[in-house]
Amino acid sequence: MSSTAAEVVRLLTVRGETLAVAESLSGGLVAAEITAVPGASKAFRGSVTAYATELKHELLGVDATLLAERGAVDPQVAAEMATGVRKALGADWGIATTGVAGPDPQDGQPVGTVYVAVDGPPGAASGTARGGKVAPLRLNGDRAEIRMESVRSVLALLLQELAGEQTGNERAQDTEQNGGF
Repeated sequence: MSSTAAEVVRLLTVRGETLAVAESLSGGLVAAEITAVPGASKAFRGSVTAYATELKHELLGVDATLLAERGAVDPQVAAEMATGVRKALGADWGIATTGVAGPDPQDGQPVGTVYVAVDGPPGAASGTARGGKVAPLRLNGDRAEIRMESVRSVLALLLQELAGEQTGNERAQDTEQNGGF
């Protein structure tokens, strides 16, 4: 269990929000990292490991034309995976990983090309997604290292979004719940 995963679960719990995960190259490692945190069941809805390209469309609603034209390793695919899993599993937040862990290139992309995405709930005032962010990564290392860095990166991106959205009132509630001042 990472401190990032623990902080994500803590913030989601304090906010009363939930998370769903869509994974491709990480093959369930993001979900495993989150569920290693005690109390994760208060915030974690579930995950979809859509390793096969067609499952990204069938289960997560990723546009079939997009997949046919660009392949699964694409920033828009990552964004649609995060949105799709959030909606499919009824969560406030969705995160996604897609990329090439190796040993061979895929969809014309070199090994180490990864996209991680976050999709958040609609903002009350604007009606637009609060999260809606994709980060492109160029990772080095072997297959295991690329997969683990993808996990770390998507959780860090979510934490950045959650921390950026935390209001003063939520900080006060958290402090009270954890015995602080």
